[in-house]
Amino acid sequence: MYGFYRIAASVPKVQIANSGKNIEEIIDIFKQESENETSIVLFPELCITGYTVGDLFLNQNLLESQNNALEKLVKKSIGISTIAIVGIVVSFEHRLYNCAAVIQNGKILGIVPKSYLPNKNEFYEKRYFQSGLRLKLKTLKLLSQEIPFGVDLLFSDENDITFGIEVCEDLWSILPPSNQMAINGANMIFNLSASNELVGKSSYRQELVKTQSARLVCAYIYSSSGVGESSSDTIFSGDALICEYGSILAKSQRFCLENQTIRADVDLEKLIWLRNHESYFGDSIPSDVRIIKFESTVRISKLNRFIDKHPFVPSDEKIKKEVCEEITNIQAHGLIKRLSHINSKKVVIGISGGLDSTLALLATYKAFEILNLDVKGIIAITMPGFGTTSRTKSNAIKLCEALGVTIKEIPISEVSLKEFEAIGHDKDIHDITYENVQARARTSILMNLANKEGGIVIGTGDLSEIALGWCTYNGDHMSMYSLNSGIPKTLISYLVEYFTYKQEIKEVLTDILNTPISPELLPHDSDKISQETETIIGPYELHDFFLYHFIRYGAKPEKILFLASQAFDEYSKEEIKKWFDIFVKRFFTQQFKRNAMPDGVKVGTISLSPRADWRMPSDASFQEWIKVLD
Repeated sequence: MYGFYRIAASVPKVQIANSGKNIEEIIDIFKQESENETSIVLFPELCITGYTVGDLFLNQNLLESQNNALEKLVKKSIGISTIAIVGIVVSFEHRLYNCAAVIQNGKILGIVPKSYLPNKNEFYEKRYFQSGLRLKLKTLKLLSQEIPFGVDLLFSDENDITFGIEVCEDLWSILPPSNQMAINGANMIFNLSASNELVGKSSYRQELVKTQSARLVCAYIYSSSGVGESSSDTIFSGDALICEYGSILAKSQRFCLENQTIRADVDLEKLIWLRNHESYFGDSIPSDVRIIKFESTVRISKLNRFIDKHPFVPSDEKIKKEVCEEITNIQAHGLIKRLSHINSKKVVIGISGGLDSTLALLATYKAFEILNLDVKGIIAITMPGFGTTSRTKSNAIKLCEALGVTIKEIPISEVSLKEFEAIGHDKDIHDITYENVQARARTSILMNLANKEGGIVIGTGDLSEIALGWCTYNGDHMSMYSLNSGIPKTLISYLVEYFTYKQEIKEVLTDILNTPISPELLPHDSDKISQETETIIGPYELHDFFLYHFIRYGAKPEKILFLASQAFDEYSKEEIKKWFDIFVKRFFTQQFKRNAMPDGVKVGTISLSPRADWRMPSDASFQEWIKVLD
């Protein structure tokens, strides 16, 4: 399933010191998860006995009853490929250890002791347990099995899965064991915990788990004891989390009185590629570990995960304003640096009444506001041609007038006709030459006017157009500073919509947002746009989706197609394949334009600048990327 694995974190009901009853709950959950196609299910710290049994940990009967219960779970796991990770007490060399046991198909694969024992405030673990920090290369005998034992264990199926285990306080330590586990190849970390509730602790704990998953480029699965633990002095809420690379995929409802299990389909293939991409992983020094092999776990038959159809666009509306302000600040301050460096107070920008030029104008306007420059120094040029409609021309003029910038109209029809005549092109043949003559005429006007005014030309092309090469070489492809080059089309729409909070431009921006995307280079049809970009090259939301997964995660074509079919209900699989074929061919064949693209500030995680992020030969073959489509 393209590197996806279903992982669960469970918080069972606990009766303190009643191992027999507790194991029944654990077994029921374990069986259910095996039926749910779960690869690994995690349980809390010391979940068989209960974490809060106190001095009963020092009673022989408790340990014996726990081991009897553990044996029941091991036997029930026979014939099941799902892995269970449970918290147990282990007696080793006349010392007690707080441990995690890994169980699959009738075997205990390994036991990992806790490294860092809390011994402060409400925690007294050193009263009972020893630290396992220095336990390596050990084995112990339990339930008639010789079991690898120590903090040097990682577990792997020799395919996608390699996981490590830490126990509660290990994560809170100065140097969490999971750091080295990740360096040694673990792409999943499981944490069995018994973290009590205090005011504000839950949010801190959540941030800790999220941050660790991001730092280690891994999935981090966390399960903490529930409300069945003793409330004599503390309360436990049953907090459980599944995080992947800084994102929360699933979290529990705290203070639940019943058994609770959360699950998520984690993308290990993506994590593995991301690590290949991160130089600090290559620079980190592995240590000696024991790799415990286990048989392949159950594979999922159907993906149960939200796939965002607009990955460049923030999904949380609550942070919309914050994100938009940050992006426009990046744009504005990129331009501010350039203007300050060349000591210029003027810019020239072509305004079409479309999304891209609108955002570039708004970001430029913001830069001038920050610098306290006269906005009349923003010279906006509308250049109507053979395909320009009154709607787009009118919107361009309305926007410029509302902002108070300088507006000029310079028609290009006559210039283009003279160019046709000079090169011997029939003006009635509406081919690529017909279109590109107009595009280059506009750029020539902008460049020459910038020289005359002592300013620079602001580029308006966006990341999506750059990826597809949907720009005329040395036409709209070229500028003196490209403000939108790091922003994809789907995010452009989002940003322009954000600016509708300005009442004086709300109406015109709303109409611009509702205008079909078009270069308007072919003659219009009774003043209506006759050339819609998305009917020619495909929906930009699909191309942005392809771009994100192709560049950000290096995903294979078949996985991109699969993810797109999961995300988009409005397109058939045949349509998705058709537009993906166009994306791949255009992305490869149009690299020569990117190799000569102007300066422009990086905004998000993806940039196609050959000086910043993306270096690719302009004559690379796309055959290996499209043959899967056949």
